[in-house]
Amino acid sequence: MVMAKIIEVIGDQGHRSVRKVRCRVIEGNEEGKILVRNVRGPIREDDVVHIKETEMEG
Repeated sequence: MVMAKIIEVIGDQGHRSVRKVRCRVIEGNEEGKILVRNVRGPIREDDVVHIKETEMEG
């Protein structure tokens, strides 16, 4: 797991308080990489979250 800082809350996904957020990885090999992920629960800009995977789906 790596830590990432929320830089933007894009919007709600519609159910169970899931939100789409843009975050910047702040540690590890992928430091500085910007990702878009779904986050569940209360969240706002400048919060720090743990991301399980930093790989892009494809």
